[in-house]
Amino acid sequence: MSPVSHTRGLVEVAVASVLWGTGGLAVQLVREVEPMSPVTISAWRMALAAAVLLVALVLLRRGGELVDLARTQPARLLAVGVGTAAYQGFYFVSVTQVGVAVSTVVSLGLAPVLLTVAEAVRHRRAPATGRLVVLAAALVGLLLVSVAGHASSTGPDPLAGVLLAVASGTTYALTTVAGGSISRTSSPLALTTGMTLVGAAVLLPCLALVDGPRTTGDPAALAWLAYLGVLTMALAYVLLYSGLRVVAPSTAVTASLVEPVTAAVVAAVVLQEALGPAAVVGILLVLGAVAGLGRPSAAAGPVLPEPRPTGT
Repeated sequence: MSPVSHTRGLVEVAVASVLWGTGGLAVQLVREVEPMSPVTISAWRMALAAAVLLVALVLLRRGGELVDLARTQPARLLAVGVGTAAYQGFYFVSVTQVGVAVSTVVSLGLAPVLLTVAEAVRHRRAPATGRLVVLAAALVGLLLVSVAGHASSTGPDPLAGVLLAVASGTTYALTTVAGGSISRTSSPLALTTGMTLVGAAVLLPCLALVDGPRTTGDPAALAWLAYLGVLTMALAYVLLYSGLRVVAPSTAVTASLVEPVTAAVVAAVVLQEALGPAAVVGILLVLGAVAGLGRPSAAAGPVLPEPRPTGT
């Protein structure tokens, strides 16, 4: 694989993570005008993304790609869709039980560790020193950004919250592996469409189990829900699956630590939340680690060959 392809894939995952990092603010802005639960917002986010992507497939006359994917890899497509809905749900509930800081550190930090260990076991060799340095810098940066930004966050049931965060991180890791596997033989657009359709089918029935309004007519809330669905779900996951065609899953989940960094910067710029010295150091560590992933010798995973053409 060429270094250009590896760098392109890394940039795509990083841009997706930047979009995810703006999602927290968008959710907060929705809840300021309509007290929807995070699960309700997530369900509509997934459903709106699925609708937009279906329209895109029809307009581009590529609906056959989704049909082929559903016919040839139904189990994996279901796994990716259910897994994506599940790790988001685990994370949202974890936050209510143990707070944002612990949930973020455990769920996002666990995934790259799990995949790095799994790849080392599968290839029967220890990760290169450069990879371990990149991973360590990213995790320390994540810890500093999360704890500095949410030092006072607590929850009523820390043990349950940590277990849910572990479930979120584990599911995130497994879902990324499954999505990466499918993305190498299917188009990112078809995969994202199928994933969001499955995810919406899983999450929408959950609206009957949560408190708060299930719909809204407020223009501001609708606008931010559209932003969440179109940009932080549809576009972000198309970019993720495009990136996973040429970068390893462990590289992708390490690069996704740009998400909490983006959230911290957005909060500082938009909400005037102060960034302390620890958070600034954490941001620099994460960004430095992600830049280090651009060197194949230090990437947090094996360098992948070019995917075979899919005819798209």
